[in-house]
Amino acid sequence: MTEVTAEVKKALKGRGIICLRDGEHYAARVLTVDGVLNADELRTLTEAAEKFGNGNVALTTRLQVEVQGIPYENIEPFCAFLEEHGLTTGGTGNKVRPIVCCKGTVCTHGLIDTQALARELHEKFYLGWHGVTLPHKFKIGIGGCPNNCAKPDINDFGIMGQRTPDYCEDDCKKCRKCAVVNACPVKAASVDENRVMHIDAQRCTGCGKCIDACNFGAVREKQRGYKIMVGGFWGKRRHLPTVVDKVFTHDELLEMLERSILLFRDQGKVGERFGDYIERIGAESFLAQLESGEVMKRKDEILSAELKK
Repeated sequence: MTEVTAEVKKALKGRGIICLRDGEHYAARVLTVDGVLNADELRTLTEAAEKFGNGNVALTTRLQVEVQGIPYENIEPFCAFLEEHGLTTGGTGNKVRPIVCCKGTVCTHGLIDTQALARELHEKFYLGWHGVTLPHKFKIGIGGCPNNCAKPDINDFGIMGQRTPDYCEDDCKKCRKCAVVNACPVKAASVDENRVMHIDAQRCTGCGKCIDACNFGAVREKQRGYKIMVGGFWGKRRHLPTVVDKVFTHDELLEMLERSILLFRDQGKVGERFGDYIERIGAESFLAQLESGEVMKRKDEILSAELKK
């Protein structure tokens, strides 16, 4: 058996190759980018697992894939085999982590193209910022709708598809049985004694189910975009996110994400999660800085020579 030092194991972990409990074998974490693998990639993983590992392939909770039971001497041949087929390992360390998304792209409830967004964020932030060391890991989660399947709210930066309604009373026929009220899954829509409909903005989740439910077009789309939640995490400790009270456009979303990472890099303490940093300086202070965008003026200074475009 090859003797492997703690320093070597640490370096391997930085590449997404993690020593298993037996101390002899490794699991290699293979990136899926958007939680999707095509048939050729699946065949590659199957062959790699049989050739270099123990034949097992496991899914992580963040939609990455681990080839298990790899002996130390098989690690480099395994990585070379993956590279030949366009796959790579990674996803560890105090960096932007691989993006997690739900299947909103194809789901009947999806309000945004979650997989396309995940691929875009992978290129721009996982790969583009891979040389930037942060105070702690930084996880990004994308949910296609308020059903919350991918739990974006327990990520450092959570994104959720939104479609908010706008009620036009002039077009309302004051039906005896309101289709909009029946369509709302959270009972945010109600009708008063005069058969005028009301939508409780505090209760509305932005799922969009009520939009187009009215046969007379009394409820229309007001906004379609992205909800942002920052500072959530769920592990040994739990931290609920701070919700940014706005529906963002695509370009605004990218800007808010970049500002968030820059603020964390600039003001976070080593070993401090993003949510703890926000709590330390205060949510109001963080949101004010996020909104002002002043941090973007200091981007080069904050990143120094680390960020390679």
